[in-house]
Formats: sequence, structure tokens, C-alpha cells
Amino acid sequence: MNTNHPPYTQQWYDTLEQLLGPTVCRQLGLYVIPDEVLLSVVIPVYNEVATLEEIIDRVCEVPVQKEIILVDDFSTDGSRELLKTIEEAWGEDPSNTIKIALHDRNRGKGAAVRTGFGLATGDIVLIQDADLEYDPAEYPRLIKPIVDGQADVVYGSRFLGDQPHRVLYFFHYLANRFLTTLSNLFTNLNLTDMETCYKVFRSEVIETVLPKLKQDRFGIEPEITARVAHLRYRIYEVAISYSGRTYGEGKKIGLKDGFSALWCIVRYGMFR
Repeated sequence: MNTNHPPYTQQWYDTLEQLLGPTVCRQLGLYVIPDEVLLSVVIPVYNEVATLEEIIDRVCEVPVQKEIILVDDFSTDGSRELLKTIEEAWGEDPSNTIKIALHDRNRGKGAAVRTGFGLATGDIVLIQDADLEYDPAEYPRLIKPIVDGQADVVYGSRFLGDQPHRVLYFFHYLANRFLTTLSNLFTNLNLTDMETCYKVFRSEVIETVLPKLKQDRFGIEPEITARVAHLRYRIYEVAISYSGRTYGEGKKIGLKDGFSALWCIVRYGMFR
């Protein structure tokens, strides 16, 4: 595992501020991540053996103290065995600790996320997919509104700003925009990407919301959104890049999940 961690220290920031000036640093999202901040990264895993080691390496490289929580949802492609090997071989790394949970049957992404939330002890909790669609290098920008005390929840939006994204399925884009718009009608939010993987929370939000969460599959996305909206948490969006996969490359969400999301939007939007 790669354990090189370029520090977001005060000395590092002071050097950049002298070179660039405080205004440019602020616009670029450059800031000091306090040493005491612990980030819990919850990674649901289901048949991701091809990308598992690389995503863990990328998460480890992010310059913030982390606990990495990997929840295997009964993989059958060797991911489960690889996680056991990683756990046994994990060395001393002051910046990263690892926790592994194994489901005894396939329950779905939502169930894996809930398991991971239950194991999280960090100040900030973030959801990361085990594929390579989302880039962990964007963690510092994603957590900044929470570190600055401006937000309780941050969503990473694939449709906000000018971040690069792979061009893929037009009807997936339409479905995402439709589901996000419908969710906004029920929650009175103005999100641009409700279905994003990158959802980040203050630990207190997870402590409040976790006991209420019910969904086992991809319905967890609209459910979480409805619950944090009902509780009137401060929600921010941050533009992120996106490198989507095709179904041949392992993409799992399908039409059935779209109908389930539709039901969950109405169900959790109307009833708490």
C-alpha cells in the first residue's frame, strides 16, 4: 500500500499563500486540514476485485487522518478473500487505519453503507464507491465546508461546475436529473445531483440519522437525502469529476433501482 501523505500543514499553506496570495488560495480551495480531524471513509464492496487495491491506495494518499471502513457485501469474485489478505498484511500507518466487515449474504449497497456508518468513529464520515468512478483526491475540497463550520452535509455533484466527466449514457443522465428534481420537490432543496456517491456528513448527523435508515439497496440515496432535509441540516454541494463505468466494466445500477428510487423519494419525502 502507498503510504506517502503530502501534508496539508500550516507550513505548507504559508508557503503557498506567500506564492499565490490568500485570495487565490481561497478560490482554489487550499487550506490547512487540522491534525485532529479524523475522516471515516465508508467503502461498500461487491465484486470489485479489479479495482479494490487501487482505490484503497488512492484513499490512503489523501493527506488527512483516516479510518478506512471496507464492507464486503458477500462478493463472489475474490474481493472478499483479497480484503482478508489486505487486513492481514496491513502495516503500521499513522495516517490510515483499516476496518473490515463481511456480510454473510448479499444485502445491497444501502445495507453496506449502514454497516459502515455503525463502525465509523471519525469527526467526518464520507461514502466512497470501491470502483474508480469517483476520485479520492477531491476529499479535501469535499470536507472543507464542514471543516470551516459552514455545513453539516456535503454532496459532491457531477453536474455542477466544469469538472471533467466521462461521456456515457444519455438516458442515465435524464434519469438522474429527473430523480433529483423529484426529490427536490419533496425536500424543498435545490440539489443538482441527489444520486451522487459522494455524500459527506458531520459525525453528529450520522448518529442522528443512522437509526432511522431502512433501505438496503440504492434507495439509500433518496432516503438519506430526505432525512437530512427533514432535519434541516446545512447542506452544501461541491463540484466533482466523474469517470463513469459501462455495464461491461461492472456498473450495477439498473432500471429496477430507478423505480425503487422513485418509490423512496415519495415514501420518505411524505412520511418521516
